[in-house]
Amino acid sequence: MAIPKELVAASATPMVLSILSKGPNYGYAIIKQVNEISAGHLKWTDGMLYPVLHRLEKQDLITSKWDVSSEGRRRKYYQINKQGTEKLKSQKAQWEVVYSALNQLWENKPCLT
Repeated sequence: MAIPKELVAASATPMVLSILSKGPNYGYAIIKQVNEISAGHLKWTDGMLYPVLHRLEKQDLITSKWDVSSEGRRRKYYQINKQGTEKLKSQKAQWEVVYSALNQLWENKPCLT
């Protein structure tokens, strides 16, 4: 199943912030995790992820630092900060509203008022 670019783009920020809320991580590991949690349906690339990370850093939602991995590789690790955690809470609430509305429509349930 192909996921439209617009849906991938719309979900990128909450997905990255959610992953980073579990601890610092680096680009390739984030891409790999998105692939795993989506059962391969979301195929992120470097060209898609790094602009998101740079934008989140510019918005002061995440920080980054260079470090050496256990394998001896130099990697840039990203970490969510307090503002990012607040943004994630806000985005989670927004996505829950969207999910709830779609779920009601798809399950033919009456709309909440």
